[in-house]
Amino acid sequence: MQIYKVGGAVRDRLLGRPVTDNDWVVVGATAQQMEALGYRPVGTDFPVFLHPESGEEYALARTERKSGVGYGGFTFHASPDVTLEQDLIRRDLTINAMAEDDHGNLTDPYNGKQDLDNRLLRHVSPAFAEDPLRVLRVARFAARFAGLGFQVAPQTLELMRQLSDSGELQALTAERSWKEISRALMEDHPQVFIQVLRDCGALKELMPEVDALFGVPQPPAHHPEIDTGVHTLAVLEQAARHDQPLTVRWACLLHDLGKGTTPEKDWPRHIAHEHRGLKLIEAVNQRFKAPRDCQELAILVGEYHTHGHRALELKPSTLLELLQRFDVYRRPQRFEEFIVACEMDARGRLGLEDREYPQADYLRRAAEAARQVAVKPLVEQGYTGQALGEALKKARLNALKLYKENVAR
Repeated sequence: MQIYKVGGAVRDRLLGRPVTDNDWVVVGATAQQMEALGYRPVGTDFPVFLHPESGEEYALARTERKSGVGYGGFTFHASPDVTLEQDLIRRDLTINAMAEDDHGNLTDPYNGKQDLDNRLLRHVSPAFAEDPLRVLRVARFAARFAGLGFQVAPQTLELMRQLSDSGELQALTAERSWKEISRALMEDHPQVFIQVLRDCGALKELMPEVDALFGVPQPPAHHPEIDTGVHTLAVLEQAARHDQPLTVRWACLLHDLGKGTTPEKDWPRHIAHEHRGLKLIEAVNQRFKAPRDCQELAILVGEYHTHGHRALELKPSTLLELLQRFDVYRRPQRFEEFIVACEMDARGRLGLEDREYPQADYLRRAAEAARQVAVKPLVEQGYTGQALGEALKKARLNALKLYKENVAR
């Protein structure tokens, strides 16, 4: 029995990055031997065990063969005669196909170290094209390592194109796709993830609504970058730069989908794109079964982001309707995420990345003014039921009128 550290832990150590998870491969052992040593079996598709003390994963060396469609369409074979090289060749990228023994000696049969040095994301073998999930994984690694100068190797990008053209991406489950998408959006350069998907033709298969934004012009006065797709990537870039949570990043990706449906004769204007985008946002939400908080914020940002930009111009009554729609009294965090999504949208414009966004504080203070209206005095005045609701609404409207007047002074 020989045990090797493999995959990301080896890669990240060589890159000088923090190692957060260790994965291990066991060569020359059987499942029975592992259990006899106290390892706990957890794998269903193939033998994976948890170390009795550290809890880290130890997998028996295995080979795989394509036997069906999609990510799960593989037959695995694990036995003591499977070599380390045979196990490593089934992996996606050469930089993930290295192993270390307990003395730190590197086993690198597919030149992963060289590709690390050359900043290349390169497939290990032609079998790469058998697993559609690898398109998303490579794009995610491109987003993670973009800051270090990594690029997808041309030959690998071509295999990704073949996978995108094959229709196999449609076999991915919503859960597997969302896991990769959500992780990629939380990388340092999530815009690179979307760009790589577009470069290999996967974006139009997975998110045609986002792909449709590229090549659609916007008014240069408001959008110096002009192209709506380029703008969307810039908004994502700003969301990462400002360390926004997944909910905000997802909303940033989807906020302008309505512009992809604007008739060419109306370009570069996009009247009512907010409302036209709602069904598209809903469709993408459902396709990937995004978490509820991501779904809700994406819909609200899509519908109201232009309200955010025009916050200082809104009538008190319109401002009150906006606050009511977001339920700022019980869900203040959601409104805060809306505000920052609007700010990322404003900053995701060529040359305007660092401009001030006074609308943010204006909206925060407006929400606070509305929240300061107390219910108790109205109850003490005898208001109940529907009448209480109306009185409360009127009091909040008056508070917003006063707030707006004070700001204008």
